[in-house]
Amino acid sequence: MINYARQTHEEQPDAPPPPVEEHIAPAPRVSVQAFCETVETAAAVQSAGEDRRLGKAHLKIQMGGMAAAIEAYRSAPTPNVIVLESDGRNDLLGGLDQLATVCDAGTRVVVIGRINDVMLYRELVRRGVSDYVLAPVGAIDVVRSICNLFSAPEAKAVGRIIAVVGAKGGVGASTISHNVAWAIARDLAMDAVVADLDLAFGTAGLDYNQDPPQGIADAVFSPDRVDTAFIDRLLSKCTDHLSLLAAPATLDRVYDFGTEAFDSVFDTLRSTMPCIVLDIPHQWAGWTKRALIGADDILIVAAPDLANLRNTKNLFDLLKAARPNDRPPLYCLNQVGVPKRPEIAATEFAKAIESQPIVSIPFEPQIFGSAANNGQMIAEISANHKSIEMFLQIAQRLTGRSETKKQKSSLFSPLIDKLRGK
Repeated sequence: MINYARQTHEEQPDAPPPPVEEHIAPAPRVSVQAFCETVETAAAVQSAGEDRRLGKAHLKIQMGGMAAAIEAYRSAPTPNVIVLESDGRNDLLGGLDQLATVCDAGTRVVVIGRINDVMLYRELVRRGVSDYVLAPVGAIDVVRSICNLFSAPEAKAVGRIIAVVGAKGGVGASTISHNVAWAIARDLAMDAVVADLDLAFGTAGLDYNQDPPQGIADAVFSPDRVDTAFIDRLLSKCTDHLSLLAAPATLDRVYDFGTEAFDSVFDTLRSTMPCIVLDIPHQWAGWTKRALIGADDILIVAAPDLANLRNTKNLFDLLKAARPNDRPPLYCLNQVGVPKRPEIAATEFAKAIESQPIVSIPFEPQIFGSAANNGQMIAEISANHKSIEMFLQIAQRLTGRSETKKQKSSLFSPLIDKLRGK
């Protein structure tokens, strides 16, 4: 009998599919071979292979269904995952028995079928099939099924990566990302880490008043050493829930990176942190494009002028095309209302991009400048400033979480606090 992985969820074949915006953890570097019977399913599997979450998987598609799979593995080793399309009950069960005789131990099987029957589902589970997906399938169904094979329920949840990027230099994307991360950690009580990817000119260390001797450069230039313990040593603690992977912000070396330079760092952070906020510099290279496309959610920060509108539109179009199974990026307007500066209204932005800005943050040079020069967040400078609510709103949208309920204070709270202090 094939040593298939056990069923990873209790979803019945006639249950409604989860929403598209659910968090699906990326699959590791595995080999996947699909044997399809219809061109529609083959097209869905092909589209799934282009999804960012299967970016590390090696996918091969063949036609012929069960018969082709049995014939193929008579003289070849089986991959990590086999996806089989079948439209019959008897042929399916008999074919699985034959496949078991030529299949390697450890191979996992996903079956795409057209029979919506609980008894068949139970029989497939009894035989060790990893997942049964009811046809017709879309790309997201295939992505979900394959990725869930490697996300066991008892395993620690894989962290969510949030990428923040400016549509143009100088729009305050770093400031926004640092304050949003602060809101995620303080108001949503999520453990989070800020990764400052601007190694030459990053400001996260300044904004959080941190000057760690090590940071993200040590990980990027030593990929062989990257593991959980190594990354933990590089993190600088900002608050109980917030850590920083700081940029060196020095010019003693040139920071030229390959496309996959940060992959090991991101993968390790995912395994240890529920939320990772990437402060992505305003530059266009293979690794910045890869970081954006590979993120779970994206925030674009733009100022209300023509260049920002053009760049935001270009980023939206590229990211929506590269991430067809993800929700579109979010964007916010920053530095709105600069005196005597002609500006493009938020309604015009929304019309061009076909999406409303999540918030419009007003131009407040006094408080933002003071926070930057003092190494503080806006919430530390002014607890009731209106921008704090905007940062929280962005944090909630990006993480999908509501604000942590805070216990209401009563009239006797000050007295109780004094008694406790004695």
